[in-house]
Amino acid sequence: MADKHLRRPAVEEITGLSRTTIYKLMNAGQFPRPVKITGKAVAWPESAITEWLASRPVAA
Repeated sequence: MADKHLRRPAVEEITGLSRTTIYKLMNAGQFPRPVKITGKAVAWPESAITEWLASRPVAA
């Protein structure tokens, strides 16, 4: 089964991060990079976001 792809608004909602924070973390190598789904459109594999969330420390 193919991995579902999430567009940026969905990633923002799931992670609770803003667009700016997502791109800052990506540039720092701390957030998964999106993949091209069409000529200009990009999306994140849902599994990459799920794995990233699982790797985050849990707040006390």
